[in-house]
Amino acid sequence: MIYDLIIIGGGPAGLFAGANIKDKKVLILEKNEIPGKKLLLSGAGQCNYSNSCSISDFLKQYGKKGRFLRTALYNFTNYDAIDFFDQKGLKSIIREDGKVFPQSLKAKDILNVLTNVNGEILPNTMVEKVFFDEDKKLFYLKSSRNSFACYNLLIASGGKSYPNTGSTGDGYKFAKALGHTIVEPKPALTPVYVEDYLFKDLSGVSFEDIKISLWKNNRKFSEFTGSFLFTHVNISGPVIINNSRYMEAGDVLKINFTTFHNEEKFRLYFENLIYNSGKLTIKNALKDLNMPKRFIDKILEIGGIDENILCNQLNKNYRKKLIQLFSSYPMKIKNLGGYHIAMVTKGGVSTNEVNSKTMESKKIPGLYFAGEVLDYDGNTGGFNIQAAFSTAKLVSEAIEKGTHS
Repeated sequence: MIYDLIIIGGGPAGLFAGANIKDKKVLILEKNEIPGKKLLLSGAGQCNYSNSCSISDFLKQYGKKGRFLRTALYNFTNYDAIDFFDQKGLKSIIREDGKVFPQSLKAKDILNVLTNVNGEILPNTMVEKVFFDEDKKLFYLKSSRNSFACYNLLIASGGKSYPNTGSTGDGYKFAKALGHTIVEPKPALTPVYVEDYLFKDLSGVSFEDIKISLWKNNRKFSEFTGSFLFTHVNISGPVIINNSRYMEAGDVLKINFTTFHNEEKFRLYFENLIYNSGKLTIKNALKDLNMPKRFIDKILEIGGIDENILCNQLNKNYRKKLIQLFSSYPMKIKNLGGYHIAMVTKGGVSTNEVNSKTMESKKIPGLYFAGEVLDYDGNTGGFNIQAAFSTAKLVSEAIEKGTHS
């Protein structure tokens, strides 16, 4: 049998493409015993599959890759996704932060809808090799179980994050064998480990909307704002996780834990606070900062400053040290969290070689890519699964038009 379409990978992108194709011979090859293993873990098992923000805001969630995803996201929007599941009998809820979940808060309900495809899903089938016959215009696939042929091939096998779910970068190998360039994959949406981490006993302490600057080779590279979290072993929170895609070992983060725009503005405030709190202890004076007490105590400890010293006894060097520790605390990056804890993969099949209006290869007609196997990655909040759906929808529409079959 020659299939109209074979899909490598039974994740969100592969399943969604299959669920939107009618009247074609479709086969989904899944290496695991069940499809959607990674999807079942998303949103702590509740499946945050999209976000309610505007599409213009959506496009900003993917860095420079928003331009590549523009057609896909406008063609199949976040509200189209909500409607899709609603029509299948699965209601959704939108939280105050914009995150969209199934009303049941069960990822398996999303998976049940997606596995209701018109084609065939073949589990426990690991694709080993892919070959394109230019004369016959056919793709041939050799798997652990059998060999297959198709007119159209969709590679939707994900990235390398959470490898225990089957995401081990197989798609990169197939794409490369078919002549595509692979942008070096790296973990993204991951916590960051820093050298000489002194905050393990502050695990759980968080800050809202603080500013962090990223420095590379002693030069300021960029600046981010968002919520920050100390954990037992690393730094985390949306401002770290969402921007980890720009970070590398050896970079320095300068963290402004204050509500002031920069170190200089905080310095003016702090000098005035100390001057007007002459007979108060530094510990009492610092209560005005409205920061967690445990954090203030830790900063005084790191600075080697007695919490009971009076403000009028705080010399210039101590004042300078506290200003830096509160408003420009330097942390040198040791490494990023590995693929086992990274939510997505940065890198993948070069988007320069993929038609953004169809997700079809510019090198081989009938070859398509969707989802995380492509070189894009979005922020947390439902943006990556939505992009998987939207890119897959373009593929399903192209297949439905039957250009190559």
